[in-house]
Amino acid sequence: MNSAEIKIDLFRKLDSLKGNRLEEAYGILLNYINGSNDLNDWQNLTQEQKKAIEIGIEQLDNQEGREHHKVISDIRKRYTNA
Repeated sequence: MNSAEIKIDLFRKLDSLKGNRLEEAYGILLNYINGSNDLNDWQNLTQEQKKAIEIGIEQLDNQEGREHHKVISDIRKRYTNA
């Protein structure tokens, strides 16, 4: 199959998708296309930034994370003059 045939086949398959399946395929395709950018972004981080991200991932793996709305609530309480 040449590249033109692959594009047509891919278009037909995407065209047949509906609703959530279409959105899911779109997200997967964008992640794939943008994947190389993610690696470049990681390489541009400082060692301190990489370490902080790794610590965060480890905390999440150990069920030590906090829900987003609770973090935002705490920040608002700390930094607003309510």
